[in-house]
Order: sequence, then C-alpha cells, then structure tokens
Amino acid sequence: MESIIILTDETGKTLPCNIEATIAVDDVEYFLLQPVDNSVQIFAWEQGEDEDDEILVDIEEEELETVFSTAQAVLSEQNLKLKRTAYALTVEGELPEFDEDEVFTVDLDDESFEEYQELAKFLYEEQPYSVFTALDPLMFFAKLNPSGAYELLSQEELEMIQPYIEEHMIDDEEED
Repeated sequence: MESIIILTDETGKTLPCNIEATIAVDDVEYFLLQPVDNSVQIFAWEQGEDEDDEILVDIEEEELETVFSTAQAVLSEQNLKLKRTAYALTVEGELPEFDEDEVFTVDLDDESFEEYQELAKFLYEEQPYSVFTALDPLMFFAKLNPSGAYELLSQEELEMIQPYIEEHMIDDEEED
C-alpha cells in the first residue's frame, strides 16, 4: 500500500504522510501514518551541573520562531530543506549516512528514552543549538472525520484501539 494522505492542523499547516497500515475496529478504519519527509527537532544546549556536562533542552515556539531561519540556512548547506509542517518540523532531502558517533540519547519524562542523530549544530546569539532526527520514525494514528478529512486520534481513541493495534502488530510479525 503506497498511498499518501495529507494531515492538516488547526493552523492550516499540512503534513504529507504515507499510509503504513490500516486497522478496522467497530466499522471504523484507522490509519498508521508516517510523514513523507524525516521529522526533526531543534534543541538548545545548556550547561549542566558539572563544567563538562551539557544538557539538551526543548525549545518553546517563540524561540523556534527566532532560530528557524538560521537552522534552515545551516541545513541547506547539506541540501536539506527545513519545513514548518503540521505537528512536526520536517526536512526534505537525503539525510547524511548514519554515524554512531552522532547519536544522542534523550531521557523522556516517562522514564523511557529516544535516540537521535545530530544533523547540524549552529549558534544563534551565542546560544548553541542542534537539529536532530529521531532514529525511530515519527508515526501518527488518524481516521477519516465526517467531512472526509483525516484527523489525528484523541488520547482516548488511541487507548481504545491499543489492544487491536498490538494484535495487528503480532499478526504482521507472525506473517513475516
């Protein structure tokens, strides 16, 4: 299945996605989506408790607005086009080859972690930043709403279909 659909957020920004899988639950079809382009995040570097300790920090929307054009310019040097898409920043273009030395592990609030590959570093007003792409692709679950547009599932809907998703994944693994 090689279909592309467009997600649109409340601000009108769009995100083209590939449909990776479909799951039907109680006569409703749900779609597992992966953005066509690679998702990225911009983090700021801050000094940790030790002099040699640096910490990656999420940046707020206002700060993102300020540094976006600089990040765009730095990524363009690698033939990557940074885009403000719905639900996530993305880059269009071929990512550099995977380099284990460029992988960073970020601890998440829920005691899990995510691994990122650093794509670029830059300074903005002497503040260091890095642009990262997650090693695990960003995925969304969506459904068609009554007006025929795709919309992301609410947390309640995700929890409701979670057992079906797990069952579907197990079935897929058994077929491989």
